[in-house]
Amino acid sequence: MVRAVVGANWGDEGKGKITDMLGKESDIIVRFQGGANAGHTIINDYGKFALHTLPSGVFYDHTTSIIGNGVALNVPALFHEIQGIVDRGVPMPKILVSDRAQMVMSYHILLDKLEEERLAGKSFGSTKSGIAPFYSDKYAKIGFQVSELFLEEAKLKEKIERVIIQKNILFEHLYHAPALQAEDIYKELMEYKQMVEPYVCDVSSFLWKAIKEDKNILLEGQLGTLKDPDHGIYPMVTSSSTLAAYGAIGAGIPPYEIRQIITVCKAYSSAVGAGAFVSEIFGDEADELRRRGGDGGEFGATTGRPRRMGWFDCVASKYGCRLQGTTDVAFTVLDVLGYLEEIPVCTGYEIDGEVTTEFPVTGLLEKAKPVYRILPGWKCDIRGIRRYEELPENCRRYVEFIEEQIGFPITMVSNGPGSNDIIFRRQS
Repeated sequence: MVRAVVGANWGDEGKGKITDMLGKESDIIVRFQGGANAGHTIINDYGKFALHTLPSGVFYDHTTSIIGNGVALNVPALFHEIQGIVDRGVPMPKILVSDRAQMVMSYHILLDKLEEERLAGKSFGSTKSGIAPFYSDKYAKIGFQVSELFLEEAKLKEKIERVIIQKNILFEHLYHAPALQAEDIYKELMEYKQMVEPYVCDVSSFLWKAIKEDKNILLEGQLGTLKDPDHGIYPMVTSSSTLAAYGAIGAGIPPYEIRQIITVCKAYSSAVGAGAFVSEIFGDEADELRRRGGDGGEFGATTGRPRRMGWFDCVASKYGCRLQGTTDVAFTVLDVLGYLEEIPVCTGYEIDGEVTTEFPVTGLLEKAKPVYRILPGWKCDIRGIRRYEELPENCRRYVEFIEEQIGFPITMVSNGPGSNDIIFRRQS
């Protein structure tokens, strides 16, 4: 069976914990999109980890962890991450890398930094990980696929020469930076080959055989619906699709094989980077929620930047779940809200004097004002509770109100940072 774990919102929903939990019963975990520009935080018996490229199942010795063809593969970052977990006592994970994955080059990262500097106050809030330049090259057909590391030397060098002609126009004339040298790029690619060669695999074929053998396969998404380049808050989005449907493309499997889509929603909202955020809060109210939030404060797992904070947004979450094709909602960090007397929930947007519950395009979204419903808090610690019926009444009412608003079943409730801090409410 194939299932996917994806985000409903801006990312940072707590997908890593859910993937780590489901990894126990999975044979294979696949990263199918994105790169090292976002991270998943995992807390388990080995400690606390922020993973950026590795799938969250690397802590289990029975799983195979796969980097799919849809990933922006930063080879040095991947192997630095592997070494980082091994150094902390985690057994060496079983890793496979798709021969069709494309690689983030050092010049992609440099281009990302230079463009953000050029844009200055109008920048996109990039993590400067090279993701946008990488995907630009992929779709312009001038990227480097892992399989090309094994080309004849003359053929690879010929392609490098063609690519750097385009790149150097940007470096020299737009950014006034030194030109790329073909020999340096060839040397970089050969270093990547040496690192990645033992793990290269025809992933699509491997997964097809696994499906036929009835293996449990978990697709792990990065970020969330609202960062999707088509359906998100464009242009303040990422550069690869964040939807579960893309899992079929980014892993190389038939779309009909994805049978369960677990969409992760936070019990409040948070975001890193620029872009419309209707239910955002500020000042002391935001600082208090940020300090109490997550698993030690709401700060980006990759950048360390303080996350923007807000109340739960039913409009955005309903939209996010719908676009993902949600079968189950995992509702996370509910325990964080236990300090509040009252909890605002955004149930609609007022745009030009009219209230809507449908998520609009960016131009209208930027004019939207939140419409709130105030719910009573429960004013106690709910960590350690394992049965839904044992949660305080107002806590259950909060969950059930949001479930009604978004229209998708909340089957998992996370009430603490640990991998065992989960309440299974009902199965879909």
